[in-house]
Amino acid sequence: MKNVPHSRPIGIDLFAGAGGLSLGFEQAGFDVKACVEIDPIHAAVHKYNFPQCATLCRSVIDVTGNEIRAAAGIGEQPVDVVFGGAPCQGFSMIGKRALDDPRNQLVHHFVRIVVELNANYFVFENVRGLTVGKHRQFLQEIIEAFKECGYDVLDPYRVLNAVDYGVPQDRKRLFLIGCRKGLTLPSYPMTREPVTVWDAIADIPNAEEFEELLSTDSVKATFKKGSPYARRLRNLEVDPDDYSYPRQYNRNLLTSSARTVHTELSKSRFIETEQGKTEPVSRFLKLDPQGVCNTLRAGTDSARGAFTSPRPIHPIEPRVITVREAARLHSYPDWFRFHATKWHGFREIGNSVPPILGRSVASAVIASIGNQPSKPTEILQRGSEALLNLDMSEAVTMFGLKTCPIANRNRVLTPPILKNLSVGQTTREQQPVQSVA
Repeated sequence: MKNVPHSRPIGIDLFAGAGGLSLGFEQAGFDVKACVEIDPIHAAVHKYNFPQCATLCRSVIDVTGNEIRAAAGIGEQPVDVVFGGAPCQGFSMIGKRALDDPRNQLVHHFVRIVVELNANYFVFENVRGLTVGKHRQFLQEIIEAFKECGYDVLDPYRVLNAVDYGVPQDRKRLFLIGCRKGLTLPSYPMTREPVTVWDAIADIPNAEEFEELLSTDSVKATFKKGSPYARRLRNLEVDPDDYSYPRQYNRNLLTSSARTVHTELSKSRFIETEQGKTEPVSRFLKLDPQGVCNTLRAGTDSARGAFTSPRPIHPIEPRVITVREAARLHSYPDWFRFHATKWHGFREIGNSVPPILGRSVASAVIASIGNQPSKPTEILQRGSEALLNLDMSEAVTMFGLKTCPIANRNRVLTPPILKNLSVGQTTREQQPVQSVA
């Protein structure tokens, strides 16, 4: 019989972004004690929403397991799970290992930190493209690296679609799950009832009715009666599977809803476009209220052209959706805030795992640990709203960085091979890095 822990198990989030996976694991019953995120804007938003989590605004390349432990204040306590989605950019050519490609060193360091923290479990999340064609070689190298370091990996790995887990969005992501040898491997989670676009956003006031939203991202507003899905995200109805800490927030505020100004010509095209079809000029999809949203994408940061991905058209109104509406379609609760600008806000959503999908995976892990989660009674006060309004230079200064880690991207050096790193062993033998990828 398993010994059931009395306290919440500990999680660490790598490549945290704004915190989609952090929230999912918290909702499953974990205490996320620390996160690592290189983008100062995203790190500030994470700090705002997760006041009890230590935020390390650095590259994982430059962080050790001991530094994470120190920042988290957990001493020698066991780390139950490390989770995150490392960007994967380079793939193997003939005779080369993809894991040794300098562009993929972030994946290498994900494995390294899991090992240095001697984590009981890990969850590696990534694009489904990693499972097809030549990319499967890279995925197999990741699996072998974990096995060489003393971890079992759930086989076969699976690509999960958020729409199958109660998220109104077609979003497919790979989840690779493993545990230290001798522990119980989780199973992949069971699917849930589907949710529609209209279930998610029908109750949200129309941003076009508020002049204030041309200059700010929040306003007092009256919401309509929502679906059970919407009511749970507004904390008006109990979600029996949500074990996150309650947050103090004003339900009468419509937040993350800065307006987008369209020309009259664009509006007429939006009106003429059939629900569920693509508007031919903008190439924006007009959402079908009884369907699900297409995959919400992030676009690129300033180092890669500051490209904005297409934003879906509202199913009724002649405009694109707001950040808050995108957040609902991504399963974020209304207390969760994003950067005040639309560009950063959509990036933070598009780069993140839908929290309810993350929760489903995390719940399978916590079941293997043998922990029966319970809802905390402590109500958390979120951080200062100033964190949501920082420009990049201000965010860099706040985190005490000497330079912005995002704008300048130089080639990086090849990381060390993992084969000499055993479970529980820490290394600082990584080669010096000029910049981060």
